[in-house]
Amino acid sequence: MSERKRTSASSCTTDQPGMLDLHPFLSKPSPLLVVISGPSGVGKDSVVKRMRERNPELHFVVTATTRPPRPSEVPGVDYVFVSDAEFRQWIHNSELLEHALVYGEYKGIPRKHIREALDSGKDVVMRLNVQGAKTVKAILPDALLIFLLAGSEDELSDRLRRRGTEDDTTLQRRLTIVRQEMQCISEFDYVVVNREGQLDRAVEQIEAIVTAERCRTKQRVVRL
Repeated sequence: MSERKRTSASSCTTDQPGMLDLHPFLSKPSPLLVVISGPSGVGKDSVVKRMRERNPELHFVVTATTRPPRPSEVPGVDYVFVSDAEFRQWIHNSELLEHALVYGEYKGIPRKHIREALDSGKDVVMRLNVQGAKTVKAILPDALLIFLLAGSEDELSDRLRRRGTEDDTTLQRRLTIVRQEMQCISEFDYVVVNREGQLDRAVEQIEAIVTAERCRTKQRVVRL
């Protein structure tokens, strides 16, 4: 073994006698702030809903929006639906961690919801668009960002069409924005592909990411 290798190998040893101090590794870790993001139509809502079903111990922060609810959406569970005037008042009072104007409607996360979630001691999950996720990362660098993808652009286009809320012009505009948002993947920590008919597989990959993060020697600590 070379002198350099011997030095490196011995750098983690100690001559101090006594018991090993395992406290830093056995104590309860700080809660993770997990952001599920990605372009419109990749299945963020479906992934978060399945995560909620499989992991009731997680704390899910609900996004506020000014858009009207879709037929299958439950107010307070899928989104907090508010008026444009109320949302603008939140902006004026600096009550939002992040907010954005998306396809003509506001979306954002109230600060108090994040603070209460982290104080619960549970891992916290948020669903945000790409712009919102980048904003949160800038404010909270230790947030864990996961970029969700569809299996292909054709698959994504089919999902958007099935919503029944997109005419051809709007659909093409959304796909143009998707291509732009794809350029932001390198700013995220992980990528998960949510292929058609494989929702559980995508959720299992996210669960594996969270487990891996729990095993890091240097834990993420989110402070708001």
